[in-house]
Amino acid sequence: MHRARKRFGQNFLQDNGIIHAIVALIHPSSDSRIIEIGPGLGALTRPLLANVKHLDLLEIDRDLVAYWQQQNLPGLNVIEGDALQFDFAEWAKQRTPDQSKCKVVGNLPYNISSPLLFHLVSAAGQIDEQVFMLQAEVVERMVAPAGSSDFSRLSVMLQTRYHMEQVLEVPPEAFEPQPKVNSAVVRMIPRADFDLSTKEWGALETVVAAAFAQRRKMLRTNLQVYANDLSLTGEELKSRAQDISVDRYVAWAKLLANSILAQ
Repeated sequence: MHRARKRFGQNFLQDNGIIHAIVALIHPSSDSRIIEIGPGLGALTRPLLANVKHLDLLEIDRDLVAYWQQQNLPGLNVIEGDALQFDFAEWAKQRTPDQSKCKVVGNLPYNISSPLLFHLVSAAGQIDEQVFMLQAEVVERMVAPAGSSDFSRLSVMLQTRYHMEQVLEVPPEAFEPQPKVNSAVVRMIPRADFDLSTKEWGALETVVAAAFAQRRKMLRTNLQVYANDLSLTGEELKSRAQDISVDRYVAWAKLLANSILAQ
């Protein structure tokens, strides 16, 4: 029996009710193209495979890679690799004409969840949907509205690229071993209206990181370096990062990118 490894952030889902609920949210169909990150012992893998013709697994733990290769399950493709390095965009481009929705799913290791979410942004143009289980605190930050104490750099960057919804809460006792935190499932659908260029996205990263660098300070301090480029109003200068809408951050990013190009 495989033992969960702390260095890989492994906690194996075992509550059948939760498992069925997550699979229903993923809504796999026979023509779906799906990759599951970190399949563990297969809580989601086996019910997913029962509904699709082909399923890719991405796993970093060599023992689990060997375990899944030994199963010899029809339609299952095991990829040994690090999700933080994996090219999800290239994987999505390999969709065949008979495959419809392209989905990335999984019970993500909590110790790499934020870096992995940012890594996946680069593939959002090729992915139709993402359904992930994460630490509840992270999901709350992902979906938090402007003005909320949970609204953060993560909120702005991900809400710029995705429509997101927390769809399920998962208690610690649903896992073995039990994590010390609550979990939640989030659905992420790339925004069709996303129109930022590479340079504008880079500008967004810059301005958002600066705005949230010192959460308690006003933007007149945090964005002082960019004040002339961003045309901040008097009210905005007195505001804090969490009080600014995602749309306004996007507008600032476009202004900053244009300013940089003009120099």
